Parts: sequence; structure tokens; C-alpha cells
Amino acid sequence: MTVDHTYRQPGVVLTDHRFSVPLDHARPDGEHIELYAREAVATGKDPETLPWLLYLEGGPGFGARRFTGRQAWLERALTEYRVLLLDQRGTGRSTPANRQTLPLRGTPAQQADYLAHFRADSIVRDAEAIRPGLTGGAPWTVLGQSFGGFCTTHYLSTAPEGLTAALITGGLPSLTATADEVYEAAYPRMERKNLAHYARYPMDVERARRIAAHLVERPAELPGGHRLTAEAFQSLGILLGTGDGSHQLHHLLEDAFVPTPAGPALSDAFLEQVRGLLSFAAHPLYALLHEPIYAQDPAAPTAWAAERVRAAHPGFDARRTLAGDGPLLFTGETVHPWHFTADPALAPLRQTAELLAARTGWAPLYDPARLAANEVPVAAAVYHDDLYVDTAHSLDTASRIRGLRTWVTDEFEHDGVRAGGPRVLDRLLALVRDDV
Repeated sequence: MTVDHTYRQPGVVLTDHRFSVPLDHARPDGEHIELYAREAVATGKDPETLPWLLYLEGGPGFGARRFTGRQAWLERALTEYRVLLLDQRGTGRSTPANRQTLPLRGTPAQQADYLAHFRADSIVRDAEAIRPGLTGGAPWTVLGQSFGGFCTTHYLSTAPEGLTAALITGGLPSLTATADEVYEAAYPRMERKNLAHYARYPMDVERARRIAAHLVERPAELPGGHRLTAEAFQSLGILLGTGDGSHQLHHLLEDAFVPTPAGPALSDAFLEQVRGLLSFAAHPLYALLHEPIYAQDPAAPTAWAAERVRAAHPGFDARRTLAGDGPLLFTGETVHPWHFTADPALAPLRQTAELLAARTGWAPLYDPARLAANEVPVAAAVYHDDLYVDTAHSLDTASRIRGLRTWVTDEFEHDGVRAGGPRVLDRLLALVRDDV
């Protein structure tokens, strides 16, 4: 472990940490990669007297959130914890994995083999590798948001001795569902979110249809070379899973067109905003590993599950929709083969993505028997009709983890720990402590 810098922000003292961990924990003497984490302690508190809380960000493929001072849930955590904000392997300031660095691994096949070590199982083994040096061997509390909750569930399955408590927000995965089953549950949920958006903003029905029709005839090139097709436009539906996302989508749609000498055209401002929302440049692992995080059957590839399941839901076919008079349905948290031709951040990784989609031999991620005998205090916020994680899957898993207490709420969307952070974390801590 290396300590780089210690510095201050309003109300908090931050320390940068770096760690060396094996790429493959089954081969501890083999290649190592670097992890980065930022420690946060409230100003005026002695860190040596505080227990540790490890934060696992959602994703896959996102570094830990960069707070300024004591924002969101961090305000509550810092009242009693020494917080570690971990950039999971391949993200943030940890050894990067993207179109620029992955060619160093060699061929697409070698890149795919490398990325097979970037799922929840490796992330949890990373956490266990760095924990003794930070805590002196004491267990810590883990807060897992979204995919971070998937990692936390794996933690409970494989290394519960490392945990004092587990807190999960919007991230209780199915213990058994295949990628196909995940998306079969997801598309009807996406449709419900669309209909709720259009009920709030009925004027957006015509606006979305007009934009999609324009893109069917004339796909647009976004700043940086991203190709915007009707299908890519539909993927803006990922906004509908956040607390203010429906409002963001509405504001985006209302300013889409400007008059030009050649007739109405999509405005530069609209295209720039869309580029920022759709680009995978900052988080390519999200696209590369999004389906592998669900892969648990060693004999079954994920094989572009979201794309195949979409074909069974014709309401999401933009051209068919435009031939009638129904509303355009936006999609949500799905990744498709065309992402790897439309996005310049992903295009060089197309063959790698194909190999990951065809890959077999994935190991199971969860141990139902061990979870049924769990002794770690666990609490989970389950957001009613969460766009990203199926509520029925989450509640089924909750029933299979001994002692887990749930808080099911429709007050928040998937980003509840950000939007209502102090209250969400406070409620979860009360649940694991039997204070409610």
C-alpha cells in the first residue's frame, strides 16, 4: 500500500491510497495491477478511532463518485466512519481498461481473457486483499450501490468474515437469473417508465417521434464522431431510471430542432448534450462487461441477450412505431452490438466485445446455501419498479439471505442514495442495528 497525498476539502480530510493486487487472484505471483482509493475522514476526527466503511460504486465500469466536501450520503457516513471510496479495477485512477490501453494486452482474444478478471468476484477479492493493511485485519462495513450491491452480495457469498455489516442500495441481484431472464423482465419495466414519462409530458410523444423519424432518414454525426441513429437515440431512456431523469429528457427533447437554410435540423446544442449522455468514453467497461455481470452458467454465453430479447418486444422497434401512431419507446440499461460501431470510444473494441459475448466458462457469482446461513447484518433499499434492477428479482433474493432486512420504497428511483443520501444511509444503518 502506498499513500500519495493528504489534503482537505470543506469539512473533510482526504488521503489518496494505491494498492498492488494480482490480476488473477488464483495466481498471486503473476501479473499485478494497481488500485486507487480515496479515504475520507471528517475534519477534526481522529481516523484511528473510527471503523471503516468501504463504498462500492455502481456500474460496471464507473470509478467511485468524486464528492466535493460532504455531499449526499457521505455527510451521514462521516459522522461515524472512516470511508474508503474505491475505484474498482479498470476504473477511475486504478489501472485503466479502455480503447487506448487494452491494445497493450495484445489481440482481441487476449483482451477478452484479461477483462474476464473484472467481474464482482475479482473486485471482492481485491477488497479482501487490501482490507488487512487498512483495518489491521478488522472487518468493515460495505455500502454497495447498484452493481456495487451485486459485489456486496458476492462478498456475503464468499468472504462474510470480512464484513461487519452490508448495506445495499438498488443492487440486490437475482441469484439465478440468466442474462436473458434479466432482460425479459427489463423490457416491460422500460415500457412502464416510458408511459409514465409521456403521461407527465404528453407533448414529448410527438417530439420524440419527430426526432426518431429525422434520424431514420438522416443519421447524425455527433461531435467526436459518434453516430446517432434512431436506435441510439432510444437509448436515452437510461435517464428514466433516475429521480430527475424524466425532466432531463423532457428538456432535451423540447430544444432539439433549429431552422436552417436547408430546413429543420437537429441543433448543435442538442447533439452535444446527446453525445455527453451516450458516450462510453469515460466508462467503456460498462459496455464491455454489462452482460457478463449476469453470466453464471459455465456452459452458456450471454450472446448479446439484450439485443435478442428486444426482438421479442416489437414496441421498441422505432421503424415499426413510426409506421403507426404510437409513442416511441426509449430503452434503458441495455448494450447492443451496434454500440460498438456507433461509438468511437468502443469501435476499436468491437472484436473484444464479440468474444466476451460468445465466452463460456463463467463461474457462478453467488452461493445460495451460504447466503441462506448468513450471519452478517444486511439491509437493502429496494426501489419500487427500479428501471435498472428488477424489483421482483431483488425481493426474491432478499428472501434467500438470512437476516436481510429490506426497505421497499417508491420515494426514490435507482439513484436514491445520491438524491436522498443522508436519509437513505441513515435508514439502512438503523435497519442493520435493529433501531427501527
